[in-house]
Amino acid sequence: MSTSETHTNVIEGHPIHTYFVETDLIHQLLEELNTINPKEEFQKFYNVFNHLATVEKRFERKENQLFPFLEQKGWRGPSRNMWSFHDTIREMFRIVRKNLEDQDFTSAKHNTNLISQNLYRLLEVEENVLFPNALDLLSEEDWIKMRKGEEEIGWMLAETPPKFPKESEYIHPSQDTERRADVVFNENAAHYDEGFMTIEQVNLLFKTLPIDLTYVDENDKVIFYNRGEERVFPRSAGIIGREVRFCHPPKSVDTVLQILEAFRKGEQNEASFWINYKERLIYIRYFAVRDTQKRYKGVIEMSQDITDIKQIDGEKRLLEWK
Repeated sequence: MSTSETHTNVIEGHPIHTYFVETDLIHQLLEELNTINPKEEFQKFYNVFNHLATVEKRFERKENQLFPFLEQKGWRGPSRNMWSFHDTIREMFRIVRKNLEDQDFTSAKHNTNLISQNLYRLLEVEENVLFPNALDLLSEEDWIKMRKGEEEIGWMLAETPPKFPKESEYIHPSQDTERRADVVFNENAAHYDEGFMTIEQVNLLFKTLPIDLTYVDENDKVIFYNRGEERVFPRSAGIIGREVRFCHPPKSVDTVLQILEAFRKGEQNEASFWINYKERLIYIRYFAVRDTQKRYKGVIEMSQDITDIKQIDGEKRLLEWK
């Protein structure tokens, strides 16, 4: 399928159509950016550069939406090769940001030109190889599912693209309970908003998380806590079914009840605290739980030891197990 055919064979709202709309935008931004001297028109350059940097959303949609569907059809090349090219361009954006912070405008202009060259090359491969082949490989059902998932990532565009198919036929992802044909799920697995897990897998997930989680239902009763190997605060099975007011020291009960009341009334959705506990810095957060109709369904209490996290600085990109 030629590039021109690719343009004409997709309707507004189709993921490929949206990619082409973004392609036009990228061309416009690159042309404008290449005419601006960052030293003389810094703010204008900076604004256009930031808009162009939202190409990250395009990369993320490809990596997390388009590529997985292509993998299911046996085409893994984009995941292995184009993703690496994305990362190269991402690094270029980081370099230009550093150039601008250092007011090294000569380097900023030079590296911006490198971004332009690489983006033009990427767009050419997309239009002539990636998108035509994707249209040949994927079904309309695949594109419909892909469009649903794009909502969580976003686009470079100022306005949200139309639904695909049209609004009246649109189904929210949480209603889609079909299992992927290329993944073998346990027959006892239950469907969650995204994916399938058995009770054992759910328990292992909660046990492995490096945080303490406690779920208090809408009746202020504790109905769940995760049993990790290293907890911040002690918990035991006797807490299940207990009224939450009796699960906290007297000095903090009033605060907890105030949080619950504000959550129940819909006045607040989150409350955060941090305390020193046994010479460790503990981050405690409360989140209101609401269903799709925004009805109050309880509260999640999350506690995490952030002592070591708080010391993190710079970057760590290499594996250091030794």
